[in-house]
Amino acid sequence: MSNQEAVPAGQHRTVLLEEAVDALAIEGARADGVYVDGTFGRGGHSRLLLQRLGPRGRLIAFDKDPQAIATAQEVKDARFEIVHDSFATMAQALSARGVTQVDGVLLDLGISSPQVDDPARGFSFRHDGPLDMRMDTTRGLSAAEWLATETVENIGKVIRDYGEERFAFQIAKAIAARRAVEPISTTRQLADLVAGAVKTREKNKDPATRTFQAVRIHINQELEALEIGLDAAVERLAMHGRLAVISFHSLEDRIVKRFLAARATVQQPDRRLPIRAADLPQPDLKLISKMKPSDAEIAANPRARSAIMRVAERIGARANGGAR
Repeated sequence: MSNQEAVPAGQHRTVLLEEAVDALAIEGARADGVYVDGTFGRGGHSRLLLQRLGPRGRLIAFDKDPQAIATAQEVKDARFEIVHDSFATMAQALSARGVTQVDGVLLDLGISSPQVDDPARGFSFRHDGPLDMRMDTTRGLSAAEWLATETVENIGKVIRDYGEERFAFQIAKAIAARRAVEPISTTRQLADLVAGAVKTREKNKDPATRTFQAVRIHINQELEALEIGLDAAVERLAMHGRLAVISFHSLEDRIVKRFLAARATVQQPDRRLPIRAADLPQPDLKLISKMKPSDAEIAANPRARSAIMRVAERIGARANGGAR
């Protein structure tokens, strides 16, 4: 499809497709390097990465979603491997494969259109379905199971912290009152319950938006995985290797922004101390760019409107060194 065509429901349009792959600067000798796609999804970035890689290049992709794994297994390319796990396991997975450094890491955060549009997954309040919300449906508690057993205080804290919802504790109390009468097992039940507890509504935003986001983030431990994955990515990057991260809401982007800024600066010693310039501490990263989707991309795919991509390059020597 051209960039001007709208995306039908259930189909996934990869956000910042060309821009993200361009950001990894796959050229020259680097085309035969090792790259990581931390979120395979439906494979848009991975397929374009494989087009850019040389014959000796290698791409290791991660995803928690069994449906994404099934799609990845259709990729018949000896340079490609899919790992059924979170990118938070990147360090262990790369070590198990004898990979000590990589030339680029791409993380496309959030959930895909097929996940949102499939009522059976329970991610959306727009469709009635089982209240699941797990990216990996083979493990862990579903949202319904968590809401049935968690304390009111913790439910409120999750909705407040991960949804930035000012009526979080009113919603948590409403959940507790309802579950005492009947299980909250469907997305429609939760959405209606939230609508009754939220006293004022933001313009053009469903009152359930923030609660569904919060519960999904908690169920999948998304922010914890992001922090672990960012650390692992930078520690494995080769000199001049690139890290590109696409985030879709402020909590994710705040973590990415602060992490990159911290790794791109160092505390300089007292200038009065007799230290040679060559011995001064160096930052791990150099910030390269920040980018948002174009107006044309947003028109074709409205779900791209909140995306932000941040790119950084490894400039500090890696402590663990080693060959691929």
